[in-house]
Amino acid sequence: MSWHPEHKNDSRQRILRAAGELFSKQGFDQVGINEVMQAAGMTRGAFYSHFNSKSQLYSETIRATAQRLAAQESSLEQTCQSYLSMAHRNSEQFQCPLAFLISDVAQRDELVRNAWTETFRGFIQLIQRKQQNDTSSETATNTAVTQKALQTAVMMIGGLAVARALNDDELAESLLASCVASIQTNK
Repeated sequence: MSWHPEHKNDSRQRILRAAGELFSKQGFDQVGINEVMQAAGMTRGAFYSHFNSKSQLYSETIRATAQRLAAQESSLEQTCQSYLSMAHRNSEQFQCPLAFLISDVAQRDELVRNAWTETFRGFIQLIQRKQQNDTSSETATNTAVTQKALQTAVMMIGGLAVARALNDDELAESLLASCVASIQTNK
């Protein structure tokens, strides 16, 4: 008996969510296929009907996790405050692969690095759209808008990555608030 396409897609999404949580907490090397499939409530054998390799899973997990962030409808200010928050830093639910996997991805193959780069480009485009919706950026040149989006993206990703590495919650919270204030000042 074959499964309905919806069932296969639902199973794939469960695997991607489980992998996203595990990879963001432990990194690529510390997570095995068995662990991912167990967290997804499935058997190892089901893995290969969805993915060819762990590397493919990792790259698709990066894309899928980032798409959840992009799907949120909010202003740039709301996005920054949510992204640069202690709740996001400590989250068990959503961890941005751009910040949470930044050093891990640098050690991976081209498939994974391409996915991360594509996700970063998408993040910049998302910020550009939000900037244009929030301000009168139409008077700015394309180069200026892109530079501002790059600066904002790096501030957000870097700020969250550093805050996550800190074992001092008060310092982490201060760092995140400082990043939000800097982004809002430089609109």
